Amino acid sequence: MSETRVCVGAIAGAFGVRGEVRLKSFCADPTAIADYAPLFTEDGARSFDVTLTRPVKGGFAARLSGVATKEQADALRGTQLYADRAVLPSLPEDEYYHADLIGLEVLDTGGTVLGRVRSVQDHGAGALLEIHGPGLSSTVLLPFTNACVPTVDLAAGRLIADPPEGLFP
Repeated sequence: MSETRVCVGAIAGAFGVRGEVRLKSFCADPTAIADYAPLFTEDGARSFDVTLTRPVKGGFAARLSGVATKEQADALRGTQLYADRAVLPSLPEDEYYHADLIGLEVLDTGGTVLGRVRSVQDHGAGALLEIHGPGLSSTVLLPFTNACVPTVDLAAGRLIADPPEGLFP
C-alpha cells in the first residue's frame, strides 16, 4: 500500500437489495469517513464517493458510487477502503496514525533490537503494538502508553520501548 493513503474503513457486505453496503469506519469520528472521499481499494484500482444513509449495527449503511445492485455490493465484502493522507486531519504531536507505526523497528532503552511493529490493536481499553522479531517464538503485545513507549521517531523509522519486566525473553 502506498504511504500516501491510510486505511479508514472496510465494507462488511451488502445492506438491503438496492446496492447499499454495510460500512465499518475506522475513524475517530466514525461519520467523518464520508468527508475523506474518494475512498480507494487497497490496490488503488477503484475509487468510490461515499454517502452515509443511516447508522446500522456495527457501522453505517452507505451508498458507494458505481455500486447499484446487491450483487455488486456483495462482491465488495471484505474490501478495505483507503483515503489520501492529504485529506486526513493533522494530528497533535503525541498522536499517530496506526499506518505510521506499522513496520517501525522497536528498540529497548539500551538500544537492543526487540523486533518490528506488525500491527496495532485497539479494542477500546488502549492500543497495543503487536511486535514480532528475532528470538520471539510468537508475537508480543506491548501497551502503547508513554510509560512503555516513551519515544516514537517516525523520521528514523523506530520507537524506543521500556517494556514491563518479563514481557520480552
